Amino acid sequence: MSSGDGAIGRHTRVVAGLTLVSRVLGLVRDLVTVRVFGDTVVGSAFAAAFAVPNMFRRLFGEGALSAAFIPVYTRLSDEDPDRAGALATLTIGLLALVTGVITLVIELGVWGVILVAPEDGDRVFSLELVMVMLPFMPLICVAAILGGMLQSHGRFGPWAAAPVLLNVCVIGACVPYFVVEGAEARAFAFYIGIAAVVSAGLQVVWSLWALRGLMKWKRGASEVRSEARAMLRRMVPVMIGLGTLQLNTFVDTLIAMYPNWVGGTVLGREYPLDGASNAVLFYAQRLYQFPLGVFGIAVATAAFPALARAAGDSERFGGMLRRGVRLSLFIGLPSSVGLVCVGPALVRVLYSGGDSGFSDGGAVRAGWVLVAYSCAVWAYSLNQLFTRSMYARDDMTTPMRIALGMVGANVVLNVVLIWWLREAGLAVSTAVCAVGQCVLLARAAKRDSGSGGRILDGETGASVGRIVVRSVMVVPVALGCVWGARVLGDSMGWGAWTTDVVGVGSAVVLSAGLFLGIAWAKRDSELSWLTARMTDTA
Repeated sequence: MSSGDGAIGRHTRVVAGLTLVSRVLGLVRDLVTVRVFGDTVVGSAFAAAFAVPNMFRRLFGEGALSAAFIPVYTRLSDEDPDRAGALATLTIGLLALVTGVITLVIELGVWGVILVAPEDGDRVFSLELVMVMLPFMPLICVAAILGGMLQSHGRFGPWAAAPVLLNVCVIGACVPYFVVEGAEARAFAFYIGIAAVVSAGLQVVWSLWALRGLMKWKRGASEVRSEARAMLRRMVPVMIGLGTLQLNTFVDTLIAMYPNWVGGTVLGREYPLDGASNAVLFYAQRLYQFPLGVFGIAVATAAFPALARAAGDSERFGGMLRRGVRLSLFIGLPSSVGLVCVGPALVRVLYSGGDSGFSDGGAVRAGWVLVAYSCAVWAYSLNQLFTRSMYARDDMTTPMRIALGMVGANVVLNVVLIWWLREAGLAVSTAVCAVGQCVLLARAAKRDSGSGGRILDGETGASVGRIVVRSVMVVPVALGCVWGARVLGDSMGWGAWTTDVVGVGSAVVLSAGLFLGIAWAKRDSELSWLTARMTDTA
């Protein structure tokens, strides 16, 4: 195993471990905010206000600019640290300027809509909340590029831990709601939004502190003019190619917010979604994004700098890509299967129960949304890896063409399926398009994979086969736990929430134990890559 291959496993472990901490806090954040907002119009408004700046963060900060910037910055850091510092200074300055202008334009546009639109309290509240949270966008985009720089220097930990600041700030803003008599969710939505913006500023400070001693900020844009132009030319295709899931998810948000922003009818026919639909969609998305963010994206994040360094060696590059495929499926496929099996019960455990949170009907709707999204967690993970592998080889157009087709297909499927499946139709469309994108990206990536242009060589194909078989073995265990808990709960007189807790908890423990236990007994390479202590560097 080469040092670069080992580094992927080690860096995946670092990113996944710290991301797990932040995601657990993020889950706590969701549990707190869902108790404040529930499946209500206020919950939908907050979810939409949070989605707008987050889309730009994922496209600019963690997506297009980061993917275009990291390979160039990584190469310059190795060859000429002074020019790398100049490129970083120029990039951060341009990013702050552009995102700041975009924020100002959107703020003025939303304010104009508020002034001229027909008076509607819910609509005005939602749009005002968007205006409050928009400054989150330029700050978090700058922080994300700083995080990419840290990763280029082999410092994966600080940026993986940065979201903890967001979660702590939001949780802290929510706490008074539960102790202040007569607290109103509408008012606290603004307080929580302001806390999110403050957290973005703190993440910028944190990332700058972590970068100290690793590089020098330098003026001199003329020194890196050619690199900067090449990077900017790459941005638009990268933005589309890497942001397909984010764009599709944002389209889901726009469609779900139609009743809140436009009205309850379309062409004289009652719209199939309602004012609570976006809250249902948002909180269900948060659950499938947990394993995706902790593990799936961690693999692609850890692999990207190593793939960029190996771009000139087809055999080494292909070996890293196949290793990334195996790691992505080793984590993503059982995650998909497990979430499909326990999704509805998981929603009830986390988001309902007591006097706050989701209503019974909202929990049922969110459960089906989660099941639909979860079918493709493995595909979302592979898409991140395949797309970044092409960017590492300077192929920006292939992922863009595929992504444009998938975004178009998603829009068509969305507007058709919502009439039969409501919010779940949006999730089904996103999952189907993700699988289609994965197939097309895999075919396109074959030419870069070495070994005669095959991603699934003998060893990789055998590994994928084992992962599929063991993931299928998880199904009866998970479903049996959920069903067994219901039978036991009925006989013991447990409440519905307690029954679901026992069912989900036993399903997670026993299913994960079975999958990982077999992997340990069979000495699977994927498990050793994630757990072994390695001292080699990329």
